[in-house]
Amino acid sequence: MDNTTENGEHDTELQIWPQQVCRFAYTLNSGQPVRCTWISDQPLFYSNFEDAVDDDFLLDDPILLALERDIADLREKATAYDKIAKEFEEPESRKLDLFRADAEHACDRDCSGEKDDGLESLIVLARDSRLAAQYLSFAQLHGVDVRLSNQVLDATYDRDAQVVLVRADMDIVDQILLLTRELRNMYQHRHGAGLHPLALHPDYAVLVNRAHTADLVVSMVRVGWELQLAGHKNVWSRIENSPMADLGRAFAREAIADFRSIQNGVAARTVFESWFLSERCRKADRLLIQQMLADYQGYSFSDNIEASRVIATDLIKALGMMPFGQNYTESVVSQIMIDPVFTDVRDRSNANFLWFIKFERSFADAEKELVVDAHDKVRNTKKVTAQILAFPVRTKVSSSKKVSGQGGGEIVELHRVGQD
Repeated sequence: MDNTTENGEHDTELQIWPQQVCRFAYTLNSGQPVRCTWISDQPLFYSNFEDAVDDDFLLDDPILLALERDIADLREKATAYDKIAKEFEEPESRKLDLFRADAEHACDRDCSGEKDDGLESLIVLARDSRLAAQYLSFAQLHGVDVRLSNQVLDATYDRDAQVVLVRADMDIVDQILLLTRELRNMYQHRHGAGLHPLALHPDYAVLVNRAHTADLVVSMVRVGWELQLAGHKNVWSRIENSPMADLGRAFAREAIADFRSIQNGVAARTVFESWFLSERCRKADRLLIQQMLADYQGYSFSDNIEASRVIATDLIKALGMMPFGQNYTESVVSQIMIDPVFTDVRDRSNANFLWFIKFERSFADAEKELVVDAHDKVRNTKKVTAQILAFPVRTKVSSSKKVSGQGGGEIVELHRVGQD
């Protein structure tokens, strides 16, 4: 290809010869309208955007600056905890040991597993945690007993019997975590935060059920950390090597950066928010929605959305109450009620079932209103009044009033009843 350019005084001839080894395609705005060119061995990108973004302007954005500070702070906390987390790493043979232990327990004929000193050892271990010790004192104050039993799946709080049951044939590390969960459940019940979620409107029932479940995990993680500080490393190692590892790390990062975060509720609130950011919401929603589908009677506030909103706000605020320290949900309860991270049902199947439940209830309410309106219309219909007229009665005339006529007939007098 030949080309001639003129620069005023001299004419310069440019000769560009194509090279077969340099065949390459280029793009226009991330599209490829051509097949190939003979330009170079490097790709060429062309953009039609005339306004270039100023990098200096982006660097001065306060939102980006705040985000960079948060990322740097989080990176510093994660680095500090990674040094400590090496102490809780378990070898690969640990899983095989657990498998052998479970196999021996399954093949053991004596499955009672109840020991006389099992409950005492569990109580002694629980009192090494300040929070668990407060829960035990609170339970003793209200007459709630703690017992070991193999009649439960893992642990449960029986409100009617006033007892917390923990499975006896489990490892003591699992027992202490499950005991903490049920003691927290008892504490919620005694402080007015134990209202069943189905008593509320479906939208707020989902939110309250999530908050209730997340609060139980917060207490388990906090007791595990306090026992780790007391020298019981195996409890925190259980959390570190379990599905709750992300929640445990969220608590530990805040506690290591500032030990005051344990008392002022920052560490607990971090675990609470981390629970909502995970996929744990899906399982909690599925269990609750199944209960909604099985419920055909309804509860007291399930149809009043405004009352449900007020009650849900008070319940979430009460969930953050601790035996000591600050309430970790009181300062963010208004955000929890409107933030999609806390309120939205992200799973498609759960969202469809929840929509069906709300539609069914709204249809039933509309049907009730139509029936009531029909009864009111019948009741308020104007009554038709009628006046009864008395017909004349034929009476004989007395002898004194008889008059002789030409026809020889008898003359009678007609009068209305009631005139005489």
